[in-house]
Amino acid sequence: MTIKRFESGPRMSQAVAYGDMVFLAGQVAADTVGTGVTAQTQAILAEIDRLLAAAGSHKSRILATTIYLADMSTFAEMNAAWDAWVDRANPPARATVEAKLAGPEYRVEIVVTAAKAPAGDAQ
Repeated sequence: MTIKRFESGPRMSQAVAYGDMVFLAGQVAADTVGTGVTAQTQAILAEIDRLLAAAGSHKSRILATTIYLADMSTFAEMNAAWDAWVDRANPPARATVEAKLAGPEYRVEIVVTAAKAPAGDAQ
């Protein structure tokens, strides 16, 4: 099987597909200036949609998600964006933990593992 890497740089790829699986790097909001947890989560989820599509998958195919919050007191704010986005018919396994992120401007980071969509699945 071939490994396909998406948006690779010298340190990492934003997504990697192998066989029927898609692995996303931890996604953070590109624009963090003046943004709260809900806005950062919405931006990250849009990026997840984009990367999954590029790799031949979509949110209904997400198997597992780990969400890192800089402050667990913002759990409800993150869930406001998550609940509006998640495919309720196909919710993934999920863990949410508090962690010190790469920089103080980041309030949320999300890691996703998904299955590829079957051939011809236009979802």
